[in-house]
Amino acid sequence: MRTGAVKRKTKETDVEVAVDLDGQGRADVSTGIGFLDHMLDLLARHSRIDITVKAKGDLHVDHHHTTEDVGIALGQSVKQALGDMKGITRYADVHMPMDEALTRVAMDISGRPFLVFKAEFVRDKVGTFDTELVQEWFQAFAMNAGITLHVATLYGTNDHHIAESCFKGLARALRAAITIDPRAAGEVPSTKGSLGG
Repeated sequence: MRTGAVKRKTKETDVEVAVDLDGQGRADVSTGIGFLDHMLDLLARHSRIDITVKAKGDLHVDHHHTTEDVGIALGQSVKQALGDMKGITRYADVHMPMDEALTRVAMDISGRPFLVFKAEFVRDKVGTFDTELVQEWFQAFAMNAGITLHVATLYGTNDHHIAESCFKGLARALRAAITIDPRAAGEVPSTKGSLGG
């Protein structure tokens, strides 16, 4: 079973996350942030990872701490679930259209976290959600999952669509990269014999 669970409690947030990499794409998500819940729901659906997120945060301040800490805990859960990473496909890339927006996502489950994020939003907010927090969530997730992640929106004019193409692109790339390659089952996909540094 490739599962992971993380609890993270600070003075700002209280977050519980669980994942099953070989799930059905079910989401049970409650962060108090409607737009983030929507993005995590589609992340689960399109990655086929079962995701449970329960988060309470200082939303009276803003959405930053909750968004970031959910990204941290989800990344840690995915890393935990990947274990020694034997047999995974490791690399994946996808071009994800969402109406007028198109985003390219490429990843390497390398154990060496890095994020390149290039998306320009037209407005400061989608509803009550600060669009700058999309990059904050991706940064937190990539660093804690141990993933080299490149996200680039090639074009788009609707901020909701841009964000959705980023999350859906991540979902489909994750789905491919975490898949067990039957020709390499039991092998760590690295000439070093290990991943992570």
